Amino acid sequence: MLAELHVHIEGTLEPELIFALAERNRVSLPYADLDELRSRYEFTDLQSFLDLYYANMQVLRTAEDFTDLAKAYLRRAAQAGVTRAEFFFDPQAHTSRGVPLAEVVEGLAEAVAAGRREFGVDAAMIASVVRDRPVHEAEEVFGELLRLSAPIIGLGLDSAEVGYPPSLFEDVFARARAEGLHAVAHAGEEGPPEYVWQALDLLGAERIDHGIRSLEDPLLVARLVDEQIPLTVCPLSNVRLRVVDSLERHPLPRMLEAGLLVTVNSDDPAYFGGYVDDTFAALRDRLGLTDAQRETLARNSIAASFG
Repeated sequence: MLAELHVHIEGTLEPELIFALAERNRVSLPYADLDELRSRYEFTDLQSFLDLYYANMQVLRTAEDFTDLAKAYLRRAAQAGVTRAEFFFDPQAHTSRGVPLAEVVEGLAEAVAAGRREFGVDAAMIASVVRDRPVHEAEEVFGELLRLSAPIIGLGLDSAEVGYPPSLFEDVFARARAEGLHAVAHAGEEGPPEYVWQALDLLGAERIDHGIRSLEDPLLVARLVDEQIPLTVCPLSNVRLRVVDSLERHPLPRMLEAGLLVTVNSDDPAYFGGYVDDTFAALRDRLGLTDAQRETLARNSIAASFG
C-alpha cells in the first residue's frame, strides 16, 4: 500500500489534456503544438515553473474539466500502486480568473467518488491557500468553501514561498482548525527553516510539505523527529526547480538516517518528469534507494495520511 500526500491536481495537467480542453472550451493557446509546449518545461526556479503552471490552467473552465483532470490523475495513481491520495487544489487560481468555485469543487468531488468506484483509490481533497495572493483573499475563499460545504479534509499553503511566511496566514488556519480541518503547509523548500517553525507553531501544521531545508537546523530536526511530524518530500520536483543540484545529491537518505518521518511524492508530475512510481524508480537507480528504504517510505506514507 502507498499513499500520495503531496500532489497538486493542477500539476497533473498533461500536455495532451491541455490541448484537448483548449479545443473543447475554445481557448487559444500560445503554443502551436505539443512539442512547442513541452519545450517550455525547463525551469530555472520555482517562479519560472509557476508562470507556466498558471498559464496552462486557463483551459480549466467547467466542472467537467476538473473531473477529467482529477480522474486522469487517479487512474495513473492507481497504476503506480497508490491506494490513498490526498491531493491539493488551488481555489484562488481559478476564482481569480472568473471560474466559479462551485464548478471546481463539484468537478473534483465527482472525480473523488469515481476514484474509489473505478480505480480503487481512496482520494481526498485539501484546499490550498495561494500564499503570494492577498491575505484577505484567502479568508474570503475559505469562507466560500464553507458556504459550499466543500468536501475538503484540510487547508494547505502553497505557491511562491520566499517572502510569504506562514505567519501571514495564522488567522485563516485558526479558523480552519476550529472547523475540524487538518492543517498542512509548504515550508522549507526554497524558504528557510524558520518557515517550518512558523508552520508548526502558528498554523498548527500536522504535516510539512517539502521541508528539506529543515536539515539546516538541528533543533528543528530534533523536534520533527521527536514529534514524528511527516515531511512530504518531492525529489523530482526539487531537482527540476533547482532546489537540489541533482538527484544523486538529494538529502533524502540523510533525512531517513536522521529518523525523520519522510514520504515520497510527485508534486506536479506533468511538469517534473514523473509520477510517484517514476520517482521511486529514479531514487532506486540514481540514489541507490534500497528495498528496505522503499518499504519504510511506503509505511511512512500510510502512517502520515489522514485517511
